[in-house]
Amino acid sequence: MPTQYIDKEEEYFLRIEMERRRKLEEEHQKKLAAEEKKKLKDLHYMKCPKCGMDLSEIDYQKVKIDKCFNCEGVWLDAGELELVEKLEASVLNKLFGIFKK
Repeated sequence: MPTQYIDKEEEYFLRIEMERRRKLEEEHQKKLAAEEKKKLKDLHYMKCPKCGMDLSEIDYQKVKIDKCFNCEGVWLDAGELELVEKLEASVLNKLFGIFKK
């Protein structure tokens, strides 16, 4: 066999091997990213962003509000502010009254 065919054959198998390794590395990176995301969620889930203590979920008028009883912080999740805006003014006064000391 001429050497040019051998070179092309080696190149072909080298490309296949490189593609296999690239895919393996990509899968490995995705797995690491997913593990890091889970680790961060486990570390920070329901923790106060201000003081780091545990948050308690308070259900008020079908709105779940996260409250830190350490620093008295009140936190809303995505979409909850819009729900609070729809409450009547008197209900809002009662709502925010429960967070005052």
